[in-house]
Amino acid sequence: MKVAVLSPIAWRTPPRHYGPWEQIASLITEGLVARGVDVTLFATGDSLTGAKLEYVAEKSWEENKNLDPKVWECLHISHLMEQAHRFDIIHNHFDFLPLTYSKLIKTPVLTTIHGFSSPEIIPVFKRYNDSSYYVAISQADKNPELNYIATVYHGVDTSRFTFKRQAGKYLIFFGRIHHDKGTSEAIQIAQRVKLPLIISGIIQDENYFLNKVKPFIDGMDIKYIGSSGPQQRDELLGNAVALLHPINFNEPFGLSVVESMLCGTPVIAFNRGAMPELIQHEKTGFLVNSIDEAVSAVRNVKEINRIDCRRWAESKFSHNRMVDDYLKVYHEILK
Repeated sequence: MKVAVLSPIAWRTPPRHYGPWEQIASLITEGLVARGVDVTLFATGDSLTGAKLEYVAEKSWEENKNLDPKVWECLHISHLMEQAHRFDIIHNHFDFLPLTYSKLIKTPVLTTIHGFSSPEIIPVFKRYNDSSYYVAISQADKNPELNYIATVYHGVDTSRFTFKRQAGKYLIFFGRIHHDKGTSEAIQIAQRVKLPLIISGIIQDENYFLNKVKPFIDGMDIKYIGSSGPQQRDELLGNAVALLHPINFNEPFGLSVVESMLCGTPVIAFNRGAMPELIQHEKTGFLVNSIDEAVSAVRNVKEINRIDCRRWAESKFSHNRMVDDYLKVYHEILK
């Protein structure tokens, strides 16, 4: 079986710090290679992989501002599609744009839908409902108008996250600095329980950061440290009392939630989107509906056994399980 994995080019594959779609594409690629599958990764030229690498852009457009994203994304996608005949299956992690090629080629296209950036893109998925294959990343993120071949939860390389039996003395917020992710709410929760908060993530909404986050950063009680790479993530998550995840949207998944639990750190999340599928309420964290409830959860977080967090995440969200699930989907499509 020859597989082409199409990764985005917003960031390197795997990403240096931020880039969840690229991270998943990388884990799937390397997992397939480890199982002896003939894989070609279509990503940026500086990507790191044990597979064959094909690229048009040497670096990602987020890391090379001279690149026009639309231009280089078009070149990147067409670079694969023009040689689609070389592969038995194309695994698309590039959202809806590659679907527009799917009826022009004979190779089946499997698309992992990493989430819907807007309802406006749904018509594209509907247009190719009967000629493409879709995977959902959670039950919560399924659109009733689309046909899915499977639901495959994201997986994380469990070996990169260290279990910490003892918690530190701070709370952690990991994610994009944006209203959707609830950075402001995390600050309010930390202030009310009188625990320091470390904020890590890219600033996606500059105005939100300037108005809702920056005024509270004092370097002591509220710290902002920018985006964190894999080693720093492990240390920050593992030494935290809890991960605060007060999201304001129906999040389709949440890699930081899984990573936190792998470190043994409970998660306190607003009960939206896929959170009930990721967190065992009162066993690996707390599902709450308000800042008041989150404050109470922080005060009760010592009730959570940190080893339960690790065991749950290992059993449900390992990258090996994810790769095995995708191999089953590949065989189902090719059958």
